[in-house]
Amino acid sequence: MAGTELGGLTFKVQKSKIRGSLNEMKITEHIKKANGKTLFSVEVVPPTKGESIDDLYRNIDPLMEFQPPFIDVTTSREEFVYLEKHGGLMERRITRMRPGTLGICAAIMYKYGVDTVPHVLCGGFTREETEYLLVDCLYLGIENVMALRGDARKGESHFVPTDGGNANAGELVRQIDDVGHGKFLTDEGRAWENSKFCIGVAGYPEKHIESPSMKYDLEKLKQKVDEGADYVVTQMFFDNQKYFAFVDAARNIGITVPIIPGIKPVATKNHLSILPKTFKIDLPEDLIKAMDTAKDNAAVREIGIEWAVAQCRELLDFGVPVLHFYSMGKSSNITKIAEQVF
Repeated sequence: MAGTELGGLTFKVQKSKIRGSLNEMKITEHIKKANGKTLFSVEVVPPTKGESIDDLYRNIDPLMEFQPPFIDVTTSREEFVYLEKHGGLMERRITRMRPGTLGICAAIMYKYGVDTVPHVLCGGFTREETEYLLVDCLYLGIENVMALRGDARKGESHFVPTDGGNANAGELVRQIDDVGHGKFLTDEGRAWENSKFCIGVAGYPEKHIESPSMKYDLEKLKQKVDEGADYVVTQMFFDNQKYFAFVDAARNIGITVPIIPGIKPVATKNHLSILPKTFKIDLPEDLIKAMDTAKDNAAVREIGIEWAVAQCRELLDFGVPVLHFYSMGKSSNITKIAEQVF
């Protein structure tokens, strides 16, 4: 704490909350600085509208023991809701259930003194809206972003680009790279000093649901890297061999950027059906059998912790740059995993 006098009064300022005291590093710089040591990171979900940020802090607090150099914050696209009007008529309106990604990023940065990575989507955002978001990132000192196409709107069978928006993650990466160099949609601006964004993109060890083949999917990933992506974070997986094969295949076609594995511990029995259906991934037979015969969700949670610990130890031996955990709003199981791994 430092004291500041003003009008005869002394105010105490917590240095860790002063923006200038943050490290402000790009993800690739964090990885390089670690000099081969595997880092810990986590992805969090903004609270729904009207909920307090304190619940999010309570989930982040125990994870700070493991010194995450950065925290990802997800975003969500718009969805339709139907409101009843007078006379029984229904009005369709667009809403976002979890707004505030950039505000959450700023709050985490100031509270914990770590870098944050806001997720930026194609779906639901025009290129102009994306530009405004990126400019706000630079004003806040946020140099890292995760560029994602996003899912189809709820109720639609396939992804439809937003009018005036980017059609795919490759286009989004290109726009982010342009803004970082002072190239805007309608005019040329002066680039911020050292302002190139560090751009993350998604990779799929079991291929994207819409890709006709793994080869095609890897070629699309290579295009995103060629457009300016600096690192890759994978979709969750439960069989490390699929990650190892994915990394080998990516390297063989010329992808040289860091490939960070995404880890999601199973926690409930319904994950047996929800995860394969939602993310189009396979669960190993040993994990399926253990979950299927578990007596309750508490037992499944312990199985998930044990499986993730084994996964992480093998990934550490492989030399992964970061172990990135999908928290889905809860962190107690991730804390138990990290205690045994880091």
